[in-house]
Amino acid sequence: MDTVKDRVWRRMLNVPNVLTLARLVLSIVVFVLVPLGHYFSALLVFIVAASTDWVDGYWARRFNQVTQLGRIFDPFVDKIIVCGLFVFLAAEEGSGITAWMAVVVVAREMLVTALRGFIEQSGGDFSAKMAGKLKMVFQCVAGGFGLGALMYANGTAPGWLVTILPPAWFLQVLLPVSVWLAVLSTIYSGLQYVVVAAKHIVGEPTDATPS
Repeated sequence: MDTVKDRVWRRMLNVPNVLTLARLVLSIVVFVLVPLGHYFSALLVFIVAASTDWVDGYWARRFNQVTQLGRIFDPFVDKIIVCGLFVFLAAEEGSGITAWMAVVVVAREMLVTALRGFIEQSGGDFSAKMAGKLKMVFQCVAGGFGLGALMYANGTAPGWLVTILPPAWFLQVLLPVSVWLAVLSTIYSGLQYVVVAAKHIVGEPTDATPS
């Protein structure tokens, strides 16, 4: 007999939410691999984990499987994987990511979470916007390049990668550009939330803001 409890569980354990749970597990794997010095394995797992974010979002919209659990769980896991990776990379010399950059990323996410709760509790809308999506992309690229930089620094980068991206080009151009794009987009999208929250407080109409 199909009970209400069974229907609730099926709705909660749909494909997008299962993918989000898988992303959380893969994030933990990345956090274990980085301190052990298995940077290439960590990079591969991180790429798979980050890819599930796009897949679960597409699936939820395509097959109308958006749930309240997903609306809470998905951004939470996104913050775990990005903030966690930046913190772990900041602890590794040669990653190109410093402690203050990790603080900026974590602080932005804490601020956005607080503002989101305040605005949505007051009836405001915090739908995703392009700046937030780009911020996530830049952060993931910077995190991936940070893992790559550790491979170069420790001499564990695969030969084919070194051939395609010579150390000087990778470490002196691609890495700093990606990291600064991540930091600046993080600050910019965070400021957008502050502006939207301020407008909401004074009663002005607001547009959708980044996630």
